[in-house]
Amino acid sequence: MFYLDSCGLFRSTLLDIASVQHGFGTRHELPGWPPELSAQLDQIHSDRVVTARVKTGRIGEGDALITAVSGLWIAVRTADCLPILIADPVTRCVAAVHAGWRGSAGQIVAKAVGKLARTFGSNPANLCAAIGPGIAHCCYEVSAEVARQFAEWVPELADAEGKVMLDLSEVNRRQLLQAGVPQGSIDCSGECTFCRADEFYSFRREAEEAGRMVSGICIR
Repeated sequence: MFYLDSCGLFRSTLLDIASVQHGFGTRHELPGWPPELSAQLDQIHSDRVVTARVKTGRIGEGDALITAVSGLWIAVRTADCLPILIADPVTRCVAAVHAGWRGSAGQIVAKAVGKLARTFGSNPANLCAAIGPGIAHCCYEVSAEVARQFAEWVPELADAEGKVMLDLSEVNRRQLLQAGVPQGSIDCSGECTFCRADEFYSFRREAEEAGRMVSGICIR
């Protein structure tokens, strides 16, 4: 379950665990978010996962970060794409994922889960994942060509024609399940960035005028 805290951040109760700090940004987050000690990427709508060790600031190109460094925030920026935060309380490592339709078609969230396993020994069964606010099914119209790329997870899209309303959050939820994350360990915010102009930036609504929300996670 997601809730809005006093700092103007959305949080997931699944990630309210002793070893982790996290937050999903909004229009109204207070100054100082994210903390200065944070690693981010030049996001390129890819399936590339980068390991953050000690360096902060922009540390390379890609769309997902993982780390096991205590005190180092990893963060992604969104304005309709999905921010996905993942934690392993057993091996004490975390991931932050920027999942637009291109990254989702490339299974970036599953690749982040895989890299946590290969790099830090995570068992997907121990992971907790929270899919934050993004453009929702009600507002996300895509071409049939785009929609058909998700037929593996939404079989009815295999025969898509014309314009299709795509549920990108559900696609990523199913990819997490396929990667071995338990159903009860996946939280979806359900908040639509396009609908909620009072709370979120939206590139589809505001185009180049849109700001960006920052979502981050850190091992305490």
